[in-house]
Amino acid sequence: MPLAYYSRAATQEFWSEHWGGQDVDRLVRIAATSPLTELIEGALPPSGRILEAGCGLGQYVILLRERGRAVTGVDWSLDALGRCKRAVPAAPVAAMDLVELAVKSGAVAAYVSLGVVEHDEHGPGAIVAEAARVLAPGGRLVLSVPYWNGARRLLASRVVREGRRIRAAGGAFYQFAFTRQEVRAFLEAHGFRVLSFHPYDPARMWRTYFRRLAGGLDGTGAAASVTDDGASHRAPVSPRRLARAAVKRILYSEIGLRLFGHMILAVAVKSRDAPGAIAAATPARLAP
Repeated sequence: MPLAYYSRAATQEFWSEHWGGQDVDRLVRIAATSPLTELIEGALPPSGRILEAGCGLGQYVILLRERGRAVTGVDWSLDALGRCKRAVPAAPVAAMDLVELAVKSGAVAAYVSLGVVEHDEHGPGAIVAEAARVLAPGGRLVLSVPYWNGARRLLASRVVREGRRIRAAGGAFYQFAFTRQEVRAFLEAHGFRVLSFHPYDPARMWRTYFRRLAGGLDGTGAAASVTDDGASHRAPVSPRRLARAAVKRILYSEIGLRLFGHMILAVAVKSRDAPGAIAAATPARLAP
């Protein structure tokens, strides 16, 4: 069973409030240099229509279109979509229910879903089934969910106890975290073949602690520099910077990602003989 978290239900109101504190331009700038973007672009097919389901403020729709991709974004938060359109009026985004997309069967070459399916208390099956319907046979699925990593395995009993306490106090289901095996199982159940897994964002769980560690360091290090007269000198390097570099190397190692990766990205392909590979089309079409 996936690991369940409880706090506040991820309703439309929740997401409108969540995205309300974010800036579209800033998110596009972050995405432009994010390691996640490199993973996504490496997984996409060379051409064809792309649907981002649960696009939020649309930063990936905006960025990937700037890079020549035919991307359309859908979400259920009208507030988030409105803010995306105000930032980039030409951005092709629309309000849709992810379990009943107004998209023709087999119409897209790739389906991107970043941190979405984990918020359905009934499990990811309905959204993944709809993704399989709209994907063309042989199409790519690029999907991420919270990762039940090594650290979460150690803390699982604590998370379960805390969940019981929150529910008893009136709290609601928020999300699941999944193991690799669980992600593979729900994707294969809907006709996908998993090609690869990529844990990412290893600092998310521990960011506060690392900041405290770095903030408590003092003294100086040194780095080489060259002045106008050509002489080599040693310029001071902040211990905080050295600590951050060391922590980053550890976190982004293979073992670090397995232990601490907050999310895991699955890259899968829709089998050509999968159920729903040939299905009746709905009347709506994707925007260009």
